[in-house]
Amino acid sequence: MSEPDADRTRDGAVQPAATQPVAAQPAAAQLSAITVNVTLNVNGQARRLDLDPRTSLLDALREHLRLSGTKKGCDHGQCGACTVLVNGRRVNSCLTLAVMRQDDEIVTIEGMGRPGDLGPLQAAFVERDGFQCGYCTPGQICSAAGMLAEVEAGWPSHATADVSSTRIELTDEELRERMSGNICRCAAYPNIAAAIRDVAAHGDGAARGAGHTARGGPR
Repeated sequence: MSEPDADRTRDGAVQPAATQPVAAQPAAAQLSAITVNVTLNVNGQARRLDLDPRTSLLDALREHLRLSGTKKGCDHGQCGACTVLVNGRRVNSCLTLAVMRQDDEIVTIEGMGRPGDLGPLQAAFVERDGFQCGYCTPGQICSAAGMLAEVEAGWPSHATADVSSTRIELTDEELRERMSGNICRCAAYPNIAAAIRDVAAHGDGAARGAGHTARGGPR
């Protein structure tokens, strides 16, 4: 008797006929077709975008708004190159979704100043030569602005000697602890610290470009 739905091998064994796989659209492809309308307040301007809901704030800034000052380093929140200010607080933009930030005020390095009209921290970094390759510099400056606002607000850190005091002395240990989330692979740390100290001494570190004053407690 014939086996119309099977193939016979040389030794007579019967094997089931191969079946054609059913074509299915990958789940990722289905998700990528979904977009949401997002309005982001960036550097004082409302910007409307149609985004995949999984888009990070970092990718929205760089790839959609073409604000390339914010850098993509590790993409895991460990290097600080992507630091921006959100409502005056420093945030790793690679770790937050753009759709979560629609009601927030976002400040990138482009909003801290511009050529010929630099912000205090930008000018201090230039004066103190607080960079070499410059890749981490935007994140360093944004983080420093947020950090100085935290100090001014009296938020203690792990290195604060007296956590009950509202007046925090920006010692070397305090500064290193508070900026430890921003890595400089060129090791320009002494000049970065000097630039931050210059601005802290004048009391205008977080006054420009940072938007809100620090609030909501330390990150």
